[in-house]
Amino acid sequence: MTAATHNNPRKVFPRGAHPLMRPEFVVQGDRWRIALLSDALVRVEWSETGVFEDHCTQMVLNRDFKKPEDIHMRRYEQDGRLIIDTPAIHLSYDRLPFTKEGLQITAKGMSGFCDTWHYGDDQHANLMGTARTLDGADGPTDLEIGLNSTDGWAVIDDSASNILVKKPGGGNSQDNADMSVGEGNVSVETRSEPELDLYFFGYGHHYREAVQDFYQLSGPTPLLPRFALGNWWSRYYRYDADEYLALMDRFSSEGIPFTTSVIDMDWHITDVEPRFGSGWTGYTWNKELFPDPQGFLHALHERGLHTTLNVHPRDGVRAFEDAYKKMTTTLGIDPKSGEAVEFDLTNPKFVDAYFDMHHDLEREGVDFWWIDWQQGGVTKQIGLDPLWMLNHLHYLDSARDGRWPLTFSRYAGPGSHRYPIGFSGDTVVSWNSLKFQPYFTATASNIGFGWWSHDIGGHLSGLRDEELEARWYQLGAFSPINRLHSSNSPFNGKEPWNFHEPVRSAMIDVLRLRQALIPYLYTMNWHNAQDGIELIEPMYWEHPEIGHAYDVRNEYTFGSELIVAPITEPVDREVMRAKTKVWLPQGTWFDCLTGRSYATDSSDGMNFFAWRTIDQIPVFAKAGGIVPMQSDRSSNDMHNPAAMDLLVFPGADGDFTLIEDDGHYSADGDASAMKVAETPIHFDHAQGTLTIGKVQGEQGIVPAQRSWKVTFRGVQPSELTVNGQRAAHASYDAQTLSLTVEIPATSSDSTITVASSAGIEIAGNPLEEDLFKLFMDAQIPYELKENAYRELHEHGIKVLPALATMEYVGHDRQGQRQTYHLSDAVISAVEEIMFRS
Repeated sequence: MTAATHNNPRKVFPRGAHPLMRPEFVVQGDRWRIALLSDALVRVEWSETGVFEDHCTQMVLNRDFKKPEDIHMRRYEQDGRLIIDTPAIHLSYDRLPFTKEGLQITAKGMSGFCDTWHYGDDQHANLMGTARTLDGADGPTDLEIGLNSTDGWAVIDDSASNILVKKPGGGNSQDNADMSVGEGNVSVETRSEPELDLYFFGYGHHYREAVQDFYQLSGPTPLLPRFALGNWWSRYYRYDADEYLALMDRFSSEGIPFTTSVIDMDWHITDVEPRFGSGWTGYTWNKELFPDPQGFLHALHERGLHTTLNVHPRDGVRAFEDAYKKMTTTLGIDPKSGEAVEFDLTNPKFVDAYFDMHHDLEREGVDFWWIDWQQGGVTKQIGLDPLWMLNHLHYLDSARDGRWPLTFSRYAGPGSHRYPIGFSGDTVVSWNSLKFQPYFTATASNIGFGWWSHDIGGHLSGLRDEELEARWYQLGAFSPINRLHSSNSPFNGKEPWNFHEPVRSAMIDVLRLRQALIPYLYTMNWHNAQDGIELIEPMYWEHPEIGHAYDVRNEYTFGSELIVAPITEPVDREVMRAKTKVWLPQGTWFDCLTGRSYATDSSDGMNFFAWRTIDQIPVFAKAGGIVPMQSDRSSNDMHNPAAMDLLVFPGADGDFTLIEDDGHYSADGDASAMKVAETPIHFDHAQGTLTIGKVQGEQGIVPAQRSWKVTFRGVQPSELTVNGQRAAHASYDAQTLSLTVEIPATSSDSTITVASSAGIEIAGNPLEEDLFKLFMDAQIPYELKENAYRELHEHGIKVLPALATMEYVGHDRQGQRQTYHLSDAVISAVEEIMFRS
């Protein structure tokens, strides 16, 4: 059976499809075939019929992605076995049906005992990938296999994938860089012959390289539109049009920026007659709530918001829908019969009519679709997951007519990164859910799925906990996509004004911070699409031989400049702070928000607990780090900003190239063909100079004039010059150890140099001030905090071992005599401050 395609011309694969393997790297017998795709990537096949698959599959688009000179294969016989050897792997095979004894591949360069895969081995050391959904999750859930392992190898089974076949009329070769789906030229079909089709990734601890080669194999992650990186408002709630627009206006008036409106299922008719079934599926606007849909969507666009609507397509199109008559006519069904139009992605006529219905709604102003498929993985075609097919077709359709393609749906297995953005599902409102999400997000990078969108704040059940919500907002700001979401409970709204201070301000501040970070995030978006570099990476990617990097499950890099360790547990009442475990690699690091510096000489880095008040999140910038942000934090304007903020961290040289484009997607789906402008930024630590270079690339993308506010964070006070002249607008903030200079609007074609003749020097850590504030907040007897503070003031770090022995005899709230000691939490918070010195 052949699954449907529909006939809107577009590219299936933005970078082309080359499924045929290079024959010089293929070794084949009558029922087996082994091929090298790189020095570390091996395809292993077994077919009882001797027929092997050379088409693209749902996961694999390209099996020819290395230049011949990049593959170093040595093939020979040894004791009757086939041996294939490269700098990365060593394969031994007896040419018989696959067994543990007959087929082994070793990942070279590993020091452990499990560096060899024997056919059928359990992947017990796999670092895992991601999962289809977090629906109903209240903490950890099982994850699927990823591409990386501490043993140095991983195996991905592609045997069950359907194939993508170019039909007659679509060209003579399946191997074609311009494979298009116009006029049904490409179909999704069941494999003609069953076979075992495995991909062995033997990359050792080169984790990033494994994922980048997986992108070569399966296709790149597309570039996201700029608005997707802002804040999203989403709620399963029965809004009407006036209520929703009033809410957006209040957000605007309070300076709370949102760029995307997610309208859940109540946009359509949900109260249907029992004979039609449930109201979850629907395509007809509820005119009681939205009497003028086009006007409503237009009003959102005027407010700078892009809109997605939720669809649950399982129940097809029924007789009460506005689209029913048109669809039945297309499909040859008598509209008077009232017969439901079956949801069937294997029926080409249905697929064309299905998308025609969506196009009618898009003409009213819908920007993209939230595909909320929850009903299993079975279609009329063997092995064809309806979720995968929906993602595939919707993404391709969203690219028609030169549109910027975008979908919002659940994960459907390896290769799903081609159809961003991911919707992780309806989680329980709990600390357990929050604790799992940083690990879940970072680990997804092990299967190349980088653009997860979670229900920030949690969706259902649980209980109200304002501190939990604030910490979830903070995670959201440093997540791939920041989408607030909640259930239709009248008590579960995520609007910041529903919360008490200081939680309310903490929420607003972090939403504004997310908006400010868009220039940084958009540059990382480009690196992901062009270079295969994830926005979020587990710490062990960069430091694979350091055990500590594997122990901080909830810590990750956030782009090229930052490390984030979200707080996922409640405040300790004795210190009025919450903690998270942090590991910092060797070098100098800065708390991005406070400017405090952390230095470690050890090659193993440094472990500690970071303690933060409710308005703080542990975000660390490397020495030499440069973080570009937009100055406007409170509006949802998505134009390339005319006013920029620049955070610069001392201690080392640094470089950053800001990438911006004209906001128009390349018609052929190739991001490299888009109009782009780049602004090079360089920090020379030894010379004490920061240089913002003139804009390079296409003209007219960046505003002709741009103002800059440059902040050197974590530094000593110093006099600054701008282009050789004493800075007229410079200031120093002792609280954040920040030296700031404001540079008026300057031509984007000019170079700006900010310099300090005395150098940009790292500030000393304000230990006295920070210790005083810690003990001021501590909920412990006054005499105990006074004694501890005095000892630390007089003797410094040497007194740390004695803190646990300090005691004070006093009375508790009931008047009973009691001996008090400094708690582990207080001592740990003191240690973080003292160890910074």
